[in-house]
Amino acid sequence: MAVFTEVTLGEAQALAARLNLGSVQNLRGITAGIENTNYFLSTDAGEFVLTVFERLSFEQLPFYLHLMKHLAQRGLAVPDPQADEDGRILFELQGKPAAVVNKLRGGHQLAPDIFHCEQVGAELARMHLAAQDFPLHQENLRALSWWSETVPVVLPFLSPTQAELLSAELAFQQNLAASASFAELPRGPIHADLFRDNVMFEGLPGRERLSGCFDFYFAGVDSWLFDLAICLNDWCIDHANGRLDEARAEAFVRAYESVRPMSGVEHRLLPAMLRAAALRFWLSRLWDVHLPRDAALLKPHDPGHFERVLRERIARPWHALTSL
Repeated sequence: MAVFTEVTLGEAQALAARLNLGSVQNLRGITAGIENTNYFLSTDAGEFVLTVFERLSFEQLPFYLHLMKHLAQRGLAVPDPQADEDGRILFELQGKPAAVVNKLRGGHQLAPDIFHCEQVGAELARMHLAAQDFPLHQENLRALSWWSETVPVVLPFLSPTQAELLSAELAFQQNLAASASFAELPRGPIHADLFRDNVMFEGLPGRERLSGCFDFYFAGVDSWLFDLAICLNDWCIDHANGRLDEARAEAFVRAYESVRPMSGVEHRLLPAMLRAAALRFWLSRLWDVHLPRDAALLKPHDPGHFERVLRERIARPWHALTSL
């Protein structure tokens, strides 16, 4: 668990009172996540999640919080930020930004099959379409510009073969981003981190239904294809070797396209975008391992996982058009 900011019961009670949530019954740190401080907050009004933001600023956060509110108002099962009597949804705890959202029902599906992938694929497309008219704009903060700044910082920690791969892939993605085809990719607000542990399902085994998507704090405006590639690299792979499970990947893309058909350029660039998605998370995990922040309990994710995924995507490019 990452707890960077220790929130007292009194501080939680003061915020709950401001939000008209009644008395706090329980405050418990969440045993997941490495970016923010998160607590389960039980009150007279129900179950909520209290987040204290460790990296994002007061200026950046309105995009994320209002995006969730926007999607919730359009019927998507996402956390709905709680507002005070003046309509404010962003607050301050110990000098840091904070927010409270409703807790989603259900649990994670960490061993997804085709049934789960189909539901996430369709929900991702609905999310993209629902966010098209979202009025705020913020670029994806973990996109190419961040990669270009971060690669030189982590290179000294890598072996020669790892450094060669990382540098070569950055150059490949820089060239891709400068291409005319890349400029044609449809764009809009994306989740950018819709991994298995950021989706909830509820129901009997084999009949689980998607009950919510959360953790929008990496969201930003980017290509929808990049968001899809991030999902494919997590929901549709063999975790032992990083290899794509084509049956799950086909089901995921088919379900996505049942809601929002992809363009020809999206299909052509999917193999390259799968590489981009692997690079993004390999790089962020390298950063967390070699340049860690202090936290009460913090166990960074293994960067080797996404190194394997990247090598697989380079060695075995996958085109959805060949299968659908």
